Amino acid sequence: MTTQKPSLFTQLLSGDFPRSRLLTLLLIGVLVYLAGAPFLFSGARSLNVAATICVFLVLAASYDLLLGYCGIVSFAHAMFYGIGAYGVAIALYKLGPSWSALAIGAGAAIALSAVLALLIALVSLRVKAIFYSMTTLAVASAFSALVLRLTSITGGDDGRNFRLPEVLTPGFRLFEAELWGTAITGKLLSYYLVFFCSLLLFLLMLRVVNSRFGRVLEAIRENEFRAEAIGYRTLRYRLTANCLSAVLACCAGVLMAVWLRYVGPQTTVSFTVMLNILLMCVIGGLGTMYGAVLGVVIFVIAENYIQVGLQSLSHSLVDVSLLAKLFHPDRWLLWFGTIFVLSVYFFPSGIVGKLRELRSRFGL
Repeated sequence: MTTQKPSLFTQLLSGDFPRSRLLTLLLIGVLVYLAGAPFLFSGARSLNVAATICVFLVLAASYDLLLGYCGIVSFAHAMFYGIGAYGVAIALYKLGPSWSALAIGAGAAIALSAVLALLIALVSLRVKAIFYSMTTLAVASAFSALVLRLTSITGGDDGRNFRLPEVLTPGFRLFEAELWGTAITGKLLSYYLVFFCSLLLFLLMLRVVNSRFGRVLEAIRENEFRAEAIGYRTLRYRLTANCLSAVLACCAGVLMAVWLRYVGPQTTVSFTVMLNILLMCVIGGLGTMYGAVLGVVIFVIAENYIQVGLQSLSHSLVDVSLLAKLFHPDRWLLWFGTIFVLSVYFFPSGIVGKLRELRSRFGL
């Protein structure tokens, strides 16, 4: 009896299908949007939004690996993201705009993230979860203070600008002729470098969570005592998950630095970044990976375009002064917060959980 070989699509998704027609359509829409953003939309802002989605997709999914699949609450995830960004920035600033400097900076940042994550986990994972969370918060705060103090290395509050290899600079032209009305510049090449790296890292995470290792992590999350009783060394699995999550967050930082050609404390290691990551995961749905995709897309698009939408709405309601003031662009943070409060209230299991519930009820 012969067994049918899994299709390439099944292998890419590691057998983890969306299990919802609506979710499948949304994920395909996101993939098409990100793959074709430089050709589908004009302007630097739209391309920057797409690149930000790619980077935060890796960052949020790596945090979901830690929180959603392993049940570990860490407040140091943005720190590892910052290590990746600053590692590349410092190497390119000190050694010059070369591929070797980029590789050295990324490699050193990944190694530092893995070692630091291992040390933090060894110290605190043996005890209660709250102790681990407080330890990560303390380490992250200390790292943020260090970034601000080491001005000669990190640039302090002002951050650090640096140059990339020439092929990734906006002034570089791969072809003189345009492709579908779009010039093939170094900026476009930078975007597709970020896009394909993010896609590969996400597929890698799907492979991890659908492997035997991922199943054990879920067992530990549900009942650590039972997982230990049947022979799994839970501490070893949690240490590995912690280090893997940190390395992936570091890779996200590397990609963001390559895209922005700038790093600063507010865009990498601030506590706001950590809260945004947590919010993205919760809105999309913890323990699903696909939830990170939807959470990031909704969050980044809302953050970048809600103010523009409010401005148009306010102008259309100029005859009704009360509503015009209510929807004034300066009040965008109020509506931004309201959207996410309602999202958490109406989708307690996340958007992915709700879509899968609709699939089981109505076949959608």
